[in-house]
Amino acid sequence: HTANHIINRDCRDERKIRGSLKICSKSIIFEPDEKIQPIIKIPLRDCISIEAPEDNETNNPFTWYVNLRCLYTSIFVFNKLNTCISSTLSLNRASHLDKLGDQAAMITAILQSRLARTSFDKNRFQNVSETLHMECEAEMVTPLVTNPGHVCITDANLYFQPLNGYPKPVVHIMMHNVRRIYKRRHGLMPLGLEVFCTENDLCSDIYLKFYNSQDRDELYFYIATYLENHITEQTAESYMLQWQRGHISNYQYLLHLNNLADRSCNDLSQYPVFPWIIADYSSSELDLTKPETFRDLSKPVGALNKERLERLLTRYREMPEPKFMYGSHYSSPGYVLFYLVRVAPEYMLCLQNGKFDHADRTFNSIAETWKNCLDGATDFKELIPEFYENDSSFLVNSLKLDLGKRQGGKMVEHVELPSWALDPDDFLQKSQNALESQYVSEHLHEWIDLVFGYKQKGSEAIAAHNVFHPLTYEGGVDLNSIMDPNEKVALLTQILEFGQTPKQLFTTPHPRRIIPKFKSLSRTSSHNVSIAESPVSPNEESFEDLTEESITLAWNNISCSVFILSSLMFALDSTLKMFSKESKTLQRSVSFSNMALSSCLILPGDTTVISSSWDNHIYFYSVAFGRRQDTLMGHDDAVSKICWHDNRLYSASWDSTVKVWHCVPAEVLGTKRHHFELLAELEHDVSVSMEIICILVPSAQIPNLPV
Repeated sequence: HTANHIINRDCRDERKIRGSLKICSKSIIFEPDEKIQPIIKIPLRDCISIEAPEDNETNNPFTWYVNLRCLYTSIFVFNKLNTCISSTLSLNRASHLDKLGDQAAMITAILQSRLARTSFDKNRFQNVSETLHMECEAEMVTPLVTNPGHVCITDANLYFQPLNGYPKPVVHIMMHNVRRIYKRRHGLMPLGLEVFCTENDLCSDIYLKFYNSQDRDELYFYIATYLENHITEQTAESYMLQWQRGHISNYQYLLHLNNLADRSCNDLSQYPVFPWIIADYSSSELDLTKPETFRDLSKPVGALNKERLERLLTRYREMPEPKFMYGSHYSSPGYVLFYLVRVAPEYMLCLQNGKFDHADRTFNSIAETWKNCLDGATDFKELIPEFYENDSSFLVNSLKLDLGKRQGGKMVEHVELPSWALDPDDFLQKSQNALESQYVSEHLHEWIDLVFGYKQKGSEAIAAHNVFHPLTYEGGVDLNSIMDPNEKVALLTQILEFGQTPKQLFTTPHPRRIIPKFKSLSRTSSHNVSIAESPVSPNEESFEDLTEESITLAWNNISCSVFILSSLMFALDSTLKMFSKESKTLQRSVSFSNMALSSCLILPGDTTVISSSWDNHIYFYSVAFGRRQDTLMGHDDAVSKICWHDNRLYSASWDSTVKVWHCVPAEVLGTKRHHFELLAELEHDVSVSMEIICILVPSAQIPNLPV
């Protein structure tokens, strides 16, 4: 609410400071318009009373008196009628309850009451012809703060209307701009949904937290249905294959894995995590051709120092169940803000109760921070994506913040850089070069195994010295099973402050990246590595790592097998399975639908597999990218057989038709999907009860078929 903070009221030196008064769940915050003025945060628990005088008691009926325990009174005058006094008084009462669980319950009740009395304003629609699909209550998530309001989705737009109109009356996203959506865990519950309108950006366009998973899943369904008709869904496996082939850089791959593993810039307890790469911060020149320049990516930070690891293992062996090796995590809100304090001081002040951390514990030096991660008894933190991006502002104290004075008397200013970096921009450029270097490309899969893969949990994690507190893992605690609200709030607070392990994406060893010999994989060149440039021969790498097909696409060692169960059997298998002829082992398994597949074939070039299904569809699977590429709804009943001849697709169906299709490649159309033109259709006598058999006919006879 727009308001004035009155200082020294009714005195000769009375002052009015204009700004915004924010009523939050546990505090009142006044943010002045002039940045030179301090922000005032008043915890509601410190308020003895909040009073609004009657009309006949003052000439201004819109005045609040906030009386504090220290006998100090803050006076706020509103520029227009204020109607939230009753809810603020209720929040004040909630803050004085003894138990945290009771406080949380009362705050939730107050919020739900306000939401129930409002609804989305349909006048905010961009077009009067929009069709409403659903409306529900949700919260927009930003770092350390959530903003309640109403979500509305139509056939063309996604809307969020904050209850308080802040930061703007309506957040509006056009559906045709959406590129990616992710379901999220928020507060350990499956209630989050994040929407991106870009392919590779770190931050999303909106992060929503719902009050129940049904609303979240329903909204996800509407957006996913829209996206399915416009863009192709990406999976961890598809990104992995693109990375192996050099189609995406190491940075992009890590960014995609973080997104798939529930990491978000809007959730500091699950902020994207990136590895320490460089281990040399003392040399005057950075030599990326020397292995000793780099950190050992096969070990977690806590295991890099052998002596420290021995001490941790001794404690681990003597520890009762549940055991863990590290008393802190590699990613937590405190660590994220440790790195970002110079560009996001408001978050640090919020987390630290209005104060910056001690000057000697502030992010002062790259070399010092790395040394402490190697030697510190409780410091095992990794890095954040900003170390490998192009914005160096987090290394510079451009806001002239007073971050304190160190023990030696030196003021904390800019982050001290290693001697091989000319300036912050040069440091980031060389960090990017290190991340995309050949050494890292050859070993990055080892770090992925630790953070996102099979060494994250279980016996493999123990063997890799990669065991953290059980509460940090997904499924480590079931909040719904905890009946005591105070215990639940305390446990959730502990977990969110301690940090969380990413969602596990891989349960088997991650394959290595194939590095083209005599080529440097920089962030730009990695997009341009073609199949022809790869010097790898079919016999040079093992099939087990999924490298042969992803680099050379030589499918002469693969057989496609579709399990088709006849009507005489009592089960159906809807998977396309690919085996190695040499090892006789399963290499890939793909499920397109919940109904049986009927046939499959490989297109010329060995890059695409086509499969028909009893669900009336024909599916196109990209071998190179490991994902479904296109879907053709060609018939009114199950597709029984498909054939490919002379650049035409022939499909037969139980609807008694055979159809001939001409494919227009996506490259010709300039789109992401192929276009199929129906050239001819043969309809069989429906009175004959038999399966249509697809046969090849000379192309010259096609015009004579009945259409």
